Amino acid sequence: MQQTEISIQGIDPLTLLGSEDEKWHLIKGHFPDLKLIARGDQVIAQGSREDIGRFEEVMRMLLWHAERYQKLDQDDIHRLLSSDESTVMKQSNKDDTLVCGPKGHRISARTPNQHVLVETIRSNDMCFAIGPAGTGKTYMAVAMAVSALKDKRVRKIILTRPAVEAGENLGFLPGDLKEKLDPYLQPLYDALTDMIPFERVANHLENGVIEIAPLAFMRGRTLDKAFVILDEAQNTTVAQMKMFLTRMGRDAKFVITGDVSQVDLPRQQMSGLLYAKEHLTKIPGIGYVELTGADVVRHRLVKAVIEAFENADQSQQAKKETKS
Repeated sequence: MQQTEISIQGIDPLTLLGSEDEKWHLIKGHFPDLKLIARGDQVIAQGSREDIGRFEEVMRMLLWHAERYQKLDQDDIHRLLSSDESTVMKQSNKDDTLVCGPKGHRISARTPNQHVLVETIRSNDMCFAIGPAGTGKTYMAVAMAVSALKDKRVRKIILTRPAVEAGENLGFLPGDLKEKLDPYLQPLYDALTDMIPFERVANHLENGVIEIAPLAFMRGRTLDKAFVILDEAQNTTVAQMKMFLTRMGRDAKFVITGDVSQVDLPRQQMSGLLYAKEHLTKIPGIGYVELTGADVVRHRLVKAVIEAFENADQSQQAKKETKS
């Protein structure tokens, strides 16, 4: 039997171990063949050399993450427990912070595909980011937009999305136009206030530095020196997608995000995002990134739900092919 001692000095025990040790129990559950003891500023592991080796790798990743981001929630632990150390630690020697939010909260890419998305946005004037819910498509795009605004590379941020999945028919909703739109645009407000103090967001909205509007409001405009994000693009028609993409002006950056598995248009209408994916992504200057369930950074159950639906879809498709 081997034994190793790992120092956790300098790390808040509550950050690493959790209230009532719930995070520590999660870590221990991943190593059932090891005897693990947390004592003071030391963690002691006893067991086979192979198990201890993997435990040391995981602890290095956990300690690095807790020190760098000043946080370590249970979903971070789940992700790092299944991660490869060499991939994670490639980021350890460089500052991958996209923007510092309120109270010093650092916003950065957290998965390999999110890093690819960030680099693709940097190197292209137009970028399509396609993937399931929870993969950080919109969040990373908003972070890049806020960074560009702070660095004065753009004059304004424009965030838009189809206001209603089946055609932007808002008339049946109560209230004025803003009250009708807010429920559909709330995810964009949430991302912004993670990165910019609420009061400043309100000020930018009032002054037009940040604009959040339904897709229909883009018609007839030319968007110069702006960072423009089209969210939920799978629910645009082909005509709407063409209208939006042709709004691009000088020194503009366009990012289009969506989930092709959640198209809510009537069946006879083709998704503008699917059309663009088929016809536009090989044009020089247009980047294309596809994220997967492995990039989910929401609650760990989101990843399980996505995988279950994908498996069910594949099973149904196989049955249809067998019958035909």
